[in-house]
Amino acid sequence: MKVCQHLLLFVLFLPLSSKCVLCFSELSFITEPSDVTVIPKDPAVLDCQAHGQPPVTIKWLKNGVRLAESEHIQFLPNGSLYIPKIKHTKEDSDEGFYQCLSQNKYGAILSQRSRLTIASISEFVLHPVPMVVTEGSVARFSCAVTSSPPATITWELNQSTLPLQTDRITVLPNGVLQIHNVQLEDAGLYRCVATNIGSRLKSREAMLTVNQGAGPKPRQRPRIIAGPQNVTVSLHQTVVLECVATGNPWPIISWSRADSRPIDVYNAKVLGNGNLVITDVSSKHSGVYLCRATTPGTRNYTIAAANVTVLEPPSIVERPESQTRPRAGTARFMCQAEGVPTPRISWLKNGEEVHLNGRIKMYNSKLVITQIIPEDDAIYQCMAENEQGSVLSLARLIVVMSEDRPSAPRNIHAETISSSAILLAWERPLYNADKVIAYSIHYMKAEGLNNEEYQVVIGNDTTSYIIDDLEPARNYSFYIVAYMPMGASRMSDQVSQHTLEDVPLRTPELSLTSHSSTDIQVSWQPLPAKVSRGRVSAYRLSYRTAADNTVTSVELPQNSTEYVLEGLQPDTIYLLRMAAATRVGWCEPSAWTSHRTPKTSSNKAPILQLEPLNCTSIVARWQTAPESVAAQGYRLCYHEEGQPEQPNIQLQAQIYTYTISGLDPRRKYHVKILAVGQAGDGYQTDQTVSTPGCVSARDQLAAAPPPPDHVTVLANNSSAVSLRWSRPAFPSGKAVSYTVRCTPVGTHNASAIRYIQTTKQSVMVQNLDSNTRYEFVVRLHVDQMSSPWSSVVYHRTLPPPAGLRVTLIEDDTALVSWREPTEPNVVVTHYTILYASQKAWVAGHWQIMQREGSHTMALLEKLEPGNVYLVKISASNQVGDGPFSNIVELPLKRGNNHRSKNPRHSDSFPDTTVFSDGLYHIDQRSMTGIIVGVSIALSCIVMCALILISKGRPRKSSSHKVIAVGAGEGPHAGVPLPNERHVENVEALIPMISGHFLDTKGGSNMVINIAGPVNKNQNKRWLLFKREIRNPGRASLYEAGKTILRYEERLGSAPLPPSSREIIYGPLHSESSHTSEGSQETGDSGHYSNEESNEEMSNPSTSQSSRPESFGPDDGATVAELNIISDSGDKVKTFHCHVLLPLLGLYYPMWSSFFKILFYFRG
Repeated sequence: MKVCQHLLLFVLFLPLSSKCVLCFSELSFITEPSDVTVIPKDPAVLDCQAHGQPPVTIKWLKNGVRLAESEHIQFLPNGSLYIPKIKHTKEDSDEGFYQCLSQNKYGAILSQRSRLTIASISEFVLHPVPMVVTEGSVARFSCAVTSSPPATITWELNQSTLPLQTDRITVLPNGVLQIHNVQLEDAGLYRCVATNIGSRLKSREAMLTVNQGAGPKPRQRPRIIAGPQNVTVSLHQTVVLECVATGNPWPIISWSRADSRPIDVYNAKVLGNGNLVITDVSSKHSGVYLCRATTPGTRNYTIAAANVTVLEPPSIVERPESQTRPRAGTARFMCQAEGVPTPRISWLKNGEEVHLNGRIKMYNSKLVITQIIPEDDAIYQCMAENEQGSVLSLARLIVVMSEDRPSAPRNIHAETISSSAILLAWERPLYNADKVIAYSIHYMKAEGLNNEEYQVVIGNDTTSYIIDDLEPARNYSFYIVAYMPMGASRMSDQVSQHTLEDVPLRTPELSLTSHSSTDIQVSWQPLPAKVSRGRVSAYRLSYRTAADNTVTSVELPQNSTEYVLEGLQPDTIYLLRMAAATRVGWCEPSAWTSHRTPKTSSNKAPILQLEPLNCTSIVARWQTAPESVAAQGYRLCYHEEGQPEQPNIQLQAQIYTYTISGLDPRRKYHVKILAVGQAGDGYQTDQTVSTPGCVSARDQLAAAPPPPDHVTVLANNSSAVSLRWSRPAFPSGKAVSYTVRCTPVGTHNASAIRYIQTTKQSVMVQNLDSNTRYEFVVRLHVDQMSSPWSSVVYHRTLPPPAGLRVTLIEDDTALVSWREPTEPNVVVTHYTILYASQKAWVAGHWQIMQREGSHTMALLEKLEPGNVYLVKISASNQVGDGPFSNIVELPLKRGNNHRSKNPRHSDSFPDTTVFSDGLYHIDQRSMTGIIVGVSIALSCIVMCALILISKGRPRKSSSHKVIAVGAGEGPHAGVPLPNERHVENVEALIPMISGHFLDTKGGSNMVINIAGPVNKNQNKRWLLFKREIRNPGRASLYEAGKTILRYEERLGSAPLPPSSREIIYGPLHSESSHTSEGSQETGDSGHYSNEESNEEMSNPSTSQSSRPESFGPDDGATVAELNIISDSGDKVKTFHCHVLLPLLGLYYPMWSSFFKILFYFRG
């Protein structure tokens, strides 16, 4: 019984996923507190509402300290915090950061940080200063004040509000006042006034003195007197980049970006005579902006630059997922966040900071919990913070408990095998060893803090394992856990073991400097333990000249970090290399590094420092050596080890740093720099540095590249969209590729999700369903790393017009109506209506009518009576044509001479309104008539069959008999129709002119038809259902002794029943068909035509139509006449079967097949 209970628990816990975990323990915030600014002594409310399994309690924290409820601090029933009267004194102030803590029986969660700010204005940090200017020049005043919220700056002239009616005066949002083309009346006392919701403050006054101009001004080059300044702003704020220039003639101000990207024209505008103002800034506005003042008509210009940094609050791009883990298991929670500046990530457990220890560790931003215990069952939150705010994401850890767990593995023993391998052995658990299904080996470095724990799972068929991916000369600790289906054992005792030393992985990186023309100073940094793979015992420095192969070596002690080679030849290239050794032996020496000893010079070598910025960039910093002559510039070059040198980079004298980017990871680079002076080149400094790996052997992945941004979707048509995006800004010399994911919104079918790979920054996504909402995301791939998915972009493909309805309002006029699109932001420019008779549709001819996008109705006029018309419609907008709607059929009446006043009904015909569902609704009366007709038709067919069998002669073995059913006649004539069945004829057939029969026995030249012998020139028609022969030249098939079945419609017979079109022609083509031939625009066979065929227009009475005009039982009867030509050709046997024509037409294929079989067996 207990085993069954355990099995049930295992089955219940096994399928738990991250989504199901929260099904029963959900605890989340509905409303979180947000930043608020208040005035002292005013009330304030900070909202907080949580959702979860009751009871849910909410508590509040201020600056991380829990608040107690009092008269001043009140907790509302819905969880919000209410402060009746804001305090703001030196001793006590309500200003600070607030968070609410929500808790239920499953754990607790902390809200985002909310800042309560008390409105205030400090003293002016910058007052306007007096100015003296010349008439016609530029005057500029500025002031600055610290305010919360930001203050609005206005200006006063002589203590009165400054009028701004003239274009000469500009007040920028940052408080700067500009007066262009200064006039004498502009002189006076100016001051600025700062105002916010808290108070109002005035600056000191400053005098503007205007001197009268003296004569014409000389020609001057442009000069920027107030250029843009570097600025850092938060999201959605306003940036002001000032640019004021003077010159004669007056210069033209223009703006551009240093990265050549276009300036956002929607949020940026030029204020005054050249100031750039960007409102509602976002991350895309970050960058370096260039103000250019140009003299008109010349190439004289001056440039000023400023950097705009947009701060962004943190956002979590990879959220932790809830997990279910057994006791003694391991849980790993991932969390990645982005923002400007880079957010700091911390972890909370039930609303409190996680205490890291040997079991719980953080690796970068990942939280790892090993050897899980019941107390680890909690709600964990990843919190990302920067100066702009905080954001949190939660995940639940559920610890599964079980009984009858095995005891821990015993007698753990570790033995070193090599510098990278250790053998681990153990004994099976003492209890329940037979239930063990696997062992988990856990190991980590024993020295240092926050070392990551690694895990290997093996089967239960062994009690030893070799771990062979360890680092040399390292001490490791190990423990083992046994697993059974219901959980894990306790951890075994820990053991430690040290790996052996190995030769160094590589040599130190050298720095070469010459302090005179006869020496080289060689310096290096000690190898890190990960590279040395043991304790370095010695170094060996080797050198020679480039022209001599004689190598000189010097062995240096283990603690050496520099050595000076003296007595060298001036202006000579020397090659140097180094090797390092441990007790195991020497490593491979490094590649030769070249250095030229300088000529005699007064410029000493710069002091160079290299630092890897990331896996593809190096930052070089230097400074001049003491007592050196002032340099006029610097010359820097670099190259990868073993590769030729890159061209020299010329740098100005005031530059002391340079970033080398576009490098490869894990490569060694040589960097050289020397000072250039009047006396020539100075001494050279040469250093070597290695770029780190983007993915190291044991460390986590380097920071993933940012996702593509500015993803936009543009519809090409109803089934295709064009997707574009921008490559994010990050240094990389590798090839970049992209993956586009296209998902129908709300789909649960994995096969409906499409992935498209491309190396371009745009892609065409085709074969989409119309009227479907899709979501598109893009991710970037570079150097075996992938970025997170970009932000989701939604797009709905254009739907066909809905509610298409066709109503007959006159004998030859129909009204077409439809509904406007209900989708938002869909502006229809025009509608296209296609309509055609059945005959024209078979030939592929449609008539086109277009209506403006504001119309939802159209009239179809001059329709031919007796035809069935097919109608469909599509909508178009500025990006293309949409799909066509389903086809709607409209049958027209035949033979009425008067116009009906009822647009929907007539005296003898039912309602002919048809809807786009393609269904006809048959009433009870019509259904009864059809049933009776079918019964009578079957009886007649049986009678006719018996007569033919009894009258027929034995079939000759040499005779060939086949049925020719009005070749060239009827709806099949001349047009290949859908679902048409062609009878395969394997007999040798003789062509015969359609409509006449020749007796080929005896050579008679007589032409015989149904009425008997006729003349050759007599023009007779062989009719089938009163259908005119479309192709007189088409041949019939006949042989001597062949029996021919022929139908002829009597005068006054009724037309075909309504369903004959579907049976004879097959189902109509619709827009959803993927096999229709012809025009791609319509999806139907054939092409567009604005004119009907001549035959249809000139012969409406004979135009092909099989659509019914009545279903009732009053339809006239039809005679089916069976004409049989005997073998001798001298006698025609005629049989008449009275059948309802609607039923005969309805079952025409069946009758045809029936008679073919009948005559085949006639004998």
